Amino acid sequence: MILHVREAKYIRDYVIWLKFNDGAEGEIDLARELDGEMFAPLKDRSQFQKFRVDSELGTIVWENGADLAPEFLYENMRVLA
Repeated sequence: MILHVREAKYIRDYVIWLKFNDGAEGEIDLARELDGEMFAPLKDRSQFQKFRVDSELGTIVWENGADLAPEFLYENMRVLA
């Protein structure tokens, strides 16, 4: 199955709640992922919070063009019971 993010909500700090097309949902803390040219600007929480789900890419994207593979998000989220 090809994974796609269906929903995403900002929780706090650098934590995002995600729901995938297979029904799995959970939270991911991206604080340690904000390095490099594309992600460093997202250390500003006001910029970090400006993500959206891109239905074409099937993942979350930010205004500056940064995105993360849905597989990475899926594998690294903390599943909510």
